[in-house]
Amino acid sequence: MRIGCIGFGNMAQAIVQGLITHGKIDPSMISVCAAHYDRCRQNAEKFGVQAFATSLEVIQNSDWILLAVKPYQVLDVIEPVKEQLRSKVVVSIAAGVYFEDYEKMLGSGTHHISSIPNTPVAIGKGIFISESAHSLDQKEVQTFEEVFGSIGLVEWIDASHLSIATTIAGCAPAYTAMYLEALGDAGVKYGLPRAQAYRLAARMIEGTGSLYLTQGQHPGQMKDAVCSPAGTTIKGVASLEKNAFRGIVIEAIDSVEED
Repeated sequence: MRIGCIGFGNMAQAIVQGLITHGKIDPSMISVCAAHYDRCRQNAEKFGVQAFATSLEVIQNSDWILLAVKPYQVLDVIEPVKEQLRSKVVVSIAAGVYFEDYEKMLGSGTHHISSIPNTPVAIGKGIFISESAHSLDQKEVQTFEEVFGSIGLVEWIDASHLSIATTIAGCAPAYTAMYLEALGDAGVKYGLPRAQAYRLAARMIEGTGSLYLTQGQHPGQMKDAVCSPAGTTIKGVASLEKNAFRGIVIEAIDSVEED
């Protein structure tokens, strides 16, 4: 299928990188455009995809349209080309702009879905928080899951929980990177080279997540499996509990949701 990106910032580039590397989409099948054409063309060259000066050209050369602009730009971007979008499948990755919003902005009958990804899609390890309300037909849903599922977990979420799901999937990578950095600092404190400490911590984070996804074991059980009686791990767990580790994580999520 031919994919077009209207907007080609960091997230769109992450998706394109993932689709080319892990989704086996040929770069010649991807078209992109952005507000600043020269910069867009330079970024497009990194991936071997085609850059166009206008969104209309992207639409004309695509079957599926990835709408990857800032939420406040969506209406202005859609309005001039909404008639041309009727015959396409529109995939929005604009946070906070959902099915009911697009029903008002797009032309009647346009097939569209809102799905918020996170940056690990670039390496095929991402998440697509996908609104369960959409106007795709069954075949299009299957295609969506096959193509975007090749670079991330497609998780279907009802509208009332999209915000918290997006916060966990989209904001928490920053918190996890801070945890990774902290573990690296601890390693350096006790003599490990920083690069080595980061590698150990990063693989531990990746492996723990993969273990949960593979086995589905409760995180509490996973923790208990590592904690021997009077052992070293339980001492660290006790220290984390004393300093409200879980409470601090929940407060970080609260700060986003209550903003």
